[in-house]
Amino acid sequence: MGKIRVLVVDDSAFMRKLIPDLLSEEEKIEVIGTARNGQDAVKKVELLNPDVITMDVEMPIMNGLEALKKIMKQFPKPVIMLSSTTKEGAQNAILSLQDGAFDFIAKPSGAISLDLYKVKEQLIKKVLLAKSANIGKLQRNPNIKNSINKEKGYSKIDSYFNNRQLYIPKSTSLKSIVCIGTSTGGPRALQQVLPKLPADIDVPIFIVQHMPSGFTESLANRLNSISRIIVKEARHGEEVKKGVAYIAPGGSHLKVQKSGDSLKVILDKTDPRNGHRPSVDELFEALSELPDYRKIAVILTGMGSDGTEGLKKLKLSGAVNAITESEQSSIVFGMPKSAQKTNLVDKVEHLDNIAASIMEFIRK
Repeated sequence: MGKIRVLVVDDSAFMRKLIPDLLSEEEKIEVIGTARNGQDAVKKVELLNPDVITMDVEMPIMNGLEALKKIMKQFPKPVIMLSSTTKEGAQNAILSLQDGAFDFIAKPSGAISLDLYKVKEQLIKKVLLAKSANIGKLQRNPNIKNSINKEKGYSKIDSYFNNRQLYIPKSTSLKSIVCIGTSTGGPRALQQVLPKLPADIDVPIFIVQHMPSGFTESLANRLNSISRIIVKEARHGEEVKKGVAYIAPGGSHLKVQKSGDSLKVILDKTDPRNGHRPSVDELFEALSELPDYRKIAVILTGMGSDGTEGLKKLKLSGAVNAITESEQSSIVFGMPKSAQKTNLVDKVEHLDNIAASIMEFIRK
């Protein structure tokens, strides 16, 4: 099997030297060329036909987002975006995933990261994984309207809770819980699942998406803008409400504890679990300690096996229904495949049908 041929795109001459040097330390990777901006990248992709592309988001003449759209339309390839950790950089990283990027890497420090070596292993790992990505699923953008809330005849306010009485019951006596775990390809998958859930869903939803600190808030804002339910980044100590999806902040484990007659969010920065913080296993295991609640556990696209051990503990804790995404619709089949091997999964569903299956279990 030949080496993975990579095109590196960055407007900084220093980064065009550093990134190939880092990637070349992996014998399975060969950097076949570089490009200085998005316009140059589109030409080089056609000329060189790389297997994988790494691309800076912020570039002159044609930025990374514009180039990504052209590449995915004309010569679809797995693209790994390199983004700054600024608020704008985080927003652009989330937009790139929506537009077909395979994944992104957060630059440790600014546009020219002299310390990019800190994420070398992460970059190499994502390049190796990208070669086997389901490109067809990256190409197909979720057909979701940005104005979904207005179309349904009600509005949501950016502060999330000022208007919650319109569609969240006042009672916090929860009967069921939905918990979702995902990694690579997760933001696009969540865009297919959450907007299909009804505004009057009578349960809270907890989500672990593997993502660096500083990026999950932008993801939550994006999902909130296209969903009928409220989607927000979880905050330590807040009371859990029905009809709200809580996304674990990057860099913190998300857990849930009973507090009187209700539940509250617990965030902690204990050691990463198998390299992940937040960890799906940590969330599922925390929920397994709530025996009085029925859980619907969902594992979507992602590399590795996070969620499998947590699912085993969940299944011992009482009434639990487990759903995994099918191989056919997963961008990366690692996490769903690992969960399915336990024989504890109740349903294997195409991504298009996940929301309906969640609602089916809730209504049982």
